[in-house]
Amino acid sequence: MKNEDGPRVSVVTPVYNGDKHIEACIKSVLAQTYSNFEYIIINNCSTDRTLEIASEYARREPRIRVISNPSLLHVVDSHNKAFDVAPPENKYIKIVGADDWLFPTCLAEMVQLAETHPTVGMVTSYVLVGSKIGWDGLPFPSTFVKGRDICRMRLLDRKFVFGGPSASLLRTGAVKEQLPFYTVGNYHGDNDAYLRLLQRHDFGFVHQVLSYNRRGEDSRTTHYLESFNSYTLMVMEEIVRFGPIYLTAPELEARLKEAAGDYYRFLARAVFEFRGEKFWKAHFERLKTLGAPLDYAKFSRFVLLRFLDIVLNPKRTIENVFRRLSE
Repeated sequence: MKNEDGPRVSVVTPVYNGDKHIEACIKSVLAQTYSNFEYIIINNCSTDRTLEIASEYARREPRIRVISNPSLLHVVDSHNKAFDVAPPENKYIKIVGADDWLFPTCLAEMVQLAETHPTVGMVTSYVLVGSKIGWDGLPFPSTFVKGRDICRMRLLDRKFVFGGPSASLLRTGAVKEQLPFYTVGNYHGDNDAYLRLLQRHDFGFVHQVLSYNRRGEDSRTTHYLESFNSYTLMVMEEIVRFGPIYLTAPELEARLKEAAGDYYRFLARAVFEFRGEKFWKAHFERLKTLGAPLDYAKFSRFVLLRFLDIVLNPKRTIENVFRRLSE
């Protein structure tokens, strides 16, 4: 497929105070071997040099357009605006986080796969997460998977291959069907959106590393999520919300019991790690939103089991403490 003949892609970067990494992100987009795209940078009331850097690139590159929000938006709302402003006539949407960047063939590889399979609503790939390869659970050469099947793999077998916003190419028509695309108030609203989209569309996967995902304190969103380990709760939340859609009744009952056990064990460990008020508030609020408030009797049992484990296995406890202190 020649670039000039290929479908147009909307590449969109929502950004708040991203002057540390935004230039690397912009350069990676401009370095794409696939050239038929427009690049929209949405400045979310940044107070650093983000707007200055983005505007300078827009003056030099006609494919770049900068939009400034009139008021500060929540991170999920800012991403939803990115989907709103993407022109419907552009066939695909590619979100790129301001902390992240793309490898040069990212758009070319993803567009080619999506064009080969017209029923595909989203395409992802392997991701370089810090210094490790992530989202590698799908066996080669599974480039096309039915939407229902990939969701069952996620819920039943824990095959996490969605990869996050910067890893995904989305068909614009599929996105516009379910605006606002990300679930408001949910920091994992991207995964929630994909599980909804895949009820109607299929899934594509490129077995190459096509994007880089920053981790740790250099990434504003992932650092926040990792600070209270929202991922354990995310698993249970997805099973509650989407298990009735994708799983049989016995499968749902078994997975929900397993996920709840994992989550309560995690909370019991957190008691003895002396997590702060923000940690507990975040988890209790999400449980209430899910309609599954904390079961204090079950929680107490898991805390007791954790206490006995600490007392009866002092060597392992000390090793865990030192490992946590060194993180």
